[in-house]
Amino acid sequence: MRASDFAYLATPTPLALAHRGGAAYGPNVGIENTLSAFRQAVAMGYRYLETDVHATRDGQVVAFHDTVLDRVSDVSGAVAALSLERVRQARLDGRESIPLLSELFEEFPETFVNIDIKADTALEPTVAEIRRHGATERVCIGSFSERRLRAARAALGPGVATAAGQVGTALLRFTPAGLSRLLHTPAPVLQIPALHRVRGRTVTLVTPGLLRRAHALGKHVHVWFHAWSREDAAEMHRLLDLGVDGIVTDHIDVLRDVLAERGHPLTPA
Repeated sequence: MRASDFAYLATPTPLALAHRGGAAYGPNVGIENTLSAFRQAVAMGYRYLETDVHATRDGQVVAFHDTVLDRVSDVSGAVAALSLERVRQARLDGRESIPLLSELFEEFPETFVNIDIKADTALEPTVAEIRRHGATERVCIGSFSERRLRAARAALGPGVATAAGQVGTALLRFTPAGLSRLLHTPAPVLQIPALHRVRGRTVTLVTPGLLRRAHALGKHVHVWFHAWSREDAAEMHRLLDLGVDGIVTDHIDVLRDVLAERGHPLTPA
């Protein structure tokens, strides 16, 4: 299937995706993946939100990146080992709680959500939440696990968009068989970093050739950034000049301004 066959992708490109609500945007620093962060992005005009999800011990799906709470909150322990009640007691930056995935669906009914399923335990409850909210056409499922992607497609049916091309898969492009596998995935979106480091060497993953082949197959290419890589206006312009279909960014104010300069302004809520 082609990207245009999916409601999630049937909007004019380039798509602007707020990574964890825009983690590097000043007001969101320290409170990524919270409702306050997502509100900032939506108020700025973002209609595509990106979030990671985990499941608590009692099977509730929370929008949170880390496996454990220790690094970013005042509660210790792995999300999967804690009850929802205990996870909800945690405060990011001393002020913001960790939201449920269902709260994103309910508070932002006009948005699309790119969901990265971070653990096997989150797969079934995430599928259940998507079904419960009738959100199959509003989501794109991504994961570092190809098995989770296959399971999500099987559970949610052909109408759900999925994203392939995480780092491990993207590196396969350096062999003919690997490139064929990447491009012929059933996923309509390839989500890959522009650059990646392998054994101390920086390699370019997003190239004109890859984009031509992906577009010939009707696929989107969405680019995200490593913490060490360049994520400024010049790099965003370069990627858009190459023809990428979407950018997933922590710097939501920078991408907003870049798109406005290019004649694709976001429409503030």
